[in-house]
Amino acid sequence: MAGTSTTTSPTPDPEGRERAVAADGRANRSVPRLIQNEVTTEIPVHLLFRDDPEPHPAPERLRPAVVASRQGTGEQPRFRRRVPTRPVPEMDPELVERPARVLPGTVGVLAGACGAAGCVLTSWWAGVLPPLATGALRLPASAGPGPGLPQWVAYAGAGALGLAGLGGLTRGRTGRAWVLGLFGRYRGTVRRTGLMWVNPLVRRRRIDVRLRHWRSEPMPAADAGGVALRVVVLVVWRVRDTARAALGIDDHEAYLRECVEAALARVPVRTPGGACGPVEATGDTLTRLVARETAPVGLEVFSVQPALVEYAPEVAEDMHRRSIAALDAQQRATLLSSVVDSVEDTVTRLTTRGLVELDDYERKALVRDLTVSFREGYREPGA
Repeated sequence: MAGTSTTTSPTPDPEGRERAVAADGRANRSVPRLIQNEVTTEIPVHLLFRDDPEPHPAPERLRPAVVASRQGTGEQPRFRRRVPTRPVPEMDPELVERPARVLPGTVGVLAGACGAAGCVLTSWWAGVLPPLATGALRLPASAGPGPGLPQWVAYAGAGALGLAGLGGLTRGRTGRAWVLGLFGRYRGTVRRTGLMWVNPLVRRRRIDVRLRHWRSEPMPAADAGGVALRVVVLVVWRVRDTARAALGIDDHEAYLRECVEAALARVPVRTPGGACGPVEATGDTLTRLVARETAPVGLEVFSVQPALVEYAPEVAEDMHRRSIAALDAQQRATLLSSVVDSVEDTVTRLTTRGLVELDDYERKALVRDLTVSFREGYREPGA
């Protein structure tokens, strides 16, 4: 109809949308992707550097070396395997010192006396006791037919009792202990003193538990610069666990020697000229290392100190010449410093007090003459 206007709303055009999508796809294909399955997301800046808490802690031997995983970055933690330290040798956990069962010495004496009395009475019973002994003991005369089976059994019992009583007597001393073993098994340690009775069937091994000093022979070592040295070490030690010390190792001093040599191979020793730190620090380090190695075998180390340090024979002459050259250079530097200070002080005093007026040429000549004069004067006492 005329006079009327019709407003037409835009309708979606499927063909135009397909053309736009196709154009967008061609544009995207024009830029090659570096990663086929990459997905771009917006990440807040404050999340880029936030560590992700570990729900399950990593094993002790595998710890993150640089960073943990970062949220939103896809970065994986890097791990570095730690080098394990050398473990300390382990001993039998049952091989630990424990007190042994012993009886007072009076028990053994009484048992021996009873055994001897039993043998005398058995002899009187069998009629073999001499008349003189019978009269001395005030025993009635015996008309026994002689030793028979009952008498021999009595002899055996009395003799066994006497041997057990007297054979088990032993004496304990201060500073020494008895390590007891029966049929190859450890039965305890006796640290008591005085007379006591121990089972005569056990094997006794005496061990010294006093504080001892061991001085080594010259051992190879090195200083911080790798120069070969010979070191004599003084070790203060004692036996702490008698069971492990007696049954765990054969020779205490040989074991100490090996431990000290191993420690000297890892610790730089202070040179005779004093180029590797204080002696106390070296001794403390050696003591800690040797004590750690000897503790599992029942030895207690209190001190490991270098008693004598000298250069090895193959480098002793070269190091002696080097020491002399260093002392000579130090003396020359000291002499030069003294001469320069004296010349400077003399020229400063002359010019400050106005005694002389010098230009550059005259100043240089005066300094040269004073330097030669002072140097000759310093050299006269040592000439």
